[in-house]
Amino acid sequence: MLSELFIRNFAIIDELRLRLNTGFNVLTGETGAGKSIILDAVTLVMGGRADATSIRAGSDAAHVEATFRLEEALQSTLQPILEAEGLDEEDVEFLTLAREMRANGRNICRVNGRTVSLSVLRQIADPLIDIHGQGEHLSLLRPRAHQPLLDAFGGLEPERRELSAEVHKLHTLQRELDGLLRDRRDMALRMEMLQFKAQEIAAAALQPGEEESLRIERVRLANAEQLGRYAGEAVALLSTVDEDRPSVIDLLGRVEHLMTQLARLDDTRQESLAGLQGISFQLSETAAEIQDYLEALEYEPRRLNAVEGRLELISDLKRKYGESDVAGLMVAAERAAAELKTLENSGARVAELEAEQEDYLHRIGQMAARLSGKRREVAVRLSAAVESHLADLKMEGARFGVDFQTQTAAGGCYVTTDDGEKRLAFDQTGIDQIEFLISANPGEPLKPLARVASGGETARLMLALKTALAQVDRTPTLIFDEIDQGIGGRVGDIVGRKLWGLAAEGGHQVVVVTHLPQLAGYGDAHFHVSKVVDDGRTITHVAGLDRAGRLRELAAMLGTQGDTAVRGAESILSHVDQIKNGLPIEEY
Repeated sequence: MLSELFIRNFAIIDELRLRLNTGFNVLTGETGAGKSIILDAVTLVMGGRADATSIRAGSDAAHVEATFRLEEALQSTLQPILEAEGLDEEDVEFLTLAREMRANGRNICRVNGRTVSLSVLRQIADPLIDIHGQGEHLSLLRPRAHQPLLDAFGGLEPERRELSAEVHKLHTLQRELDGLLRDRRDMALRMEMLQFKAQEIAAAALQPGEEESLRIERVRLANAEQLGRYAGEAVALLSTVDEDRPSVIDLLGRVEHLMTQLARLDDTRQESLAGLQGISFQLSETAAEIQDYLEALEYEPRRLNAVEGRLELISDLKRKYGESDVAGLMVAAERAAAELKTLENSGARVAELEAEQEDYLHRIGQMAARLSGKRREVAVRLSAAVESHLADLKMEGARFGVDFQTQTAAGGCYVTTDDGEKRLAFDQTGIDQIEFLISANPGEPLKPLARVASGGETARLMLALKTALAQVDRTPTLIFDEIDQGIGGRVGDIVGRKLWGLAAEGGHQVVVVTHLPQLAGYGDAHFHVSKVVDDGRTITHVAGLDRAGRLRELAAMLGTQGDTAVRGAESILSHVDQIKNGLPIEEY
């Protein structure tokens, strides 16, 4: 609810602080005193159009601030928005909106003291107040608000939530399906590439460590002649018998003979002899090994070409597939084969998901059709309720209706109609596009609410609709301006009773600007708006009235003088007390 409104330098308001009641608030006063200006200030702080001409003459800026006390449900609604904008406070019970309009054309919006954009201000303010009479902040003029209200009026919210859950599941499935179908557009090329990669690497028949072995072999083959020369010379030095140049083994044999003789005479040399014999044996083994190597060594150009070709193949594969070694190539081939298998299986998954999608579309179509049928039944009840309230408000010829529209869509849900099965567009709320329609006068066609006549007639239409929806409309504060245009005292009493009912039974905070005493008598809080001239400047004042003050104000509004006016005012308040206390009603 709107707990406090502060206005400074706005139109003829110098400075004004208005604390409103939780129930039915009435603003009265002479024409031009500033009652509608107060509502203009509310419109401004809710994000309405800023007009620098509204700044009080002689001032650089106008300032409007509104403080709201939030019920728990509204806290839950606004908390995600506030958190997203970094505006959340520890105390979430109160919310402050402010708007400053400067003469240079700049205007500043604030929420909880922090500067925000105009769009954010409007988004936060939108669920807080409906202003009837100007339409700028009237939620009922927005068709998107009609379906939730109709569902709430008919108690259809559980069924809508059930449908919404199925649609959410469908959307999750469709995201997976869309991803597969999107991939499948490139799948043929991808599969061909993966298949070629796996086959090309597999055809190479790579072996772990193969590349290093090939490099060693290539070096040996490429240098066979030089290697043979080195090996031959080594064998010759080690073991070749040559009278002119004894071999190393021959010389070592002579040393071993001498050491044997030495050891016979001196046992301490046995260990040296054993070591020498070991060296002799090792040299013989080495000579035999080098001889084998030399005999096996030969220049093979064909094998060298084969080794170099193999290494070049490996090098090309590494470069082509971005791998650093044979092991990486082998892993890449395994990955390609695994991905290829996944892609080959995706066709089956696509078919599976498409079948599931069809099941969902049929099930959602059945649920949406049932919900639509119930909505149409509820619409009849709502229309009767609204038209009954319109009749009470002396608009007997007015009619109310609910327009239902559906649209065909190639990917829509399946709905069985009298003309056969159709595919209809849908969302999480179903297949219906709903809009409230009104005809204010007999013979006129039903038209959207946004196109009905302005002024008091519109306000009464909205009052009838708000009254019918009082228990399900969650907008906490309702403001009515010009609702008494063109109506007399008897209808004014009915209007007042319904407005009070919106507060007392519907749980809304209601604020009304009125000239009718019969309507004003129903106020739980009564404020008198007046203007005075101070030091040559016109200033608006607002004063809360006690019962005596109300009697004086109502008497003045009746337009009569003396005791007759006072008795008339007393009669109004007595009549209202009877209504509020549920006592038998006496006409006045």
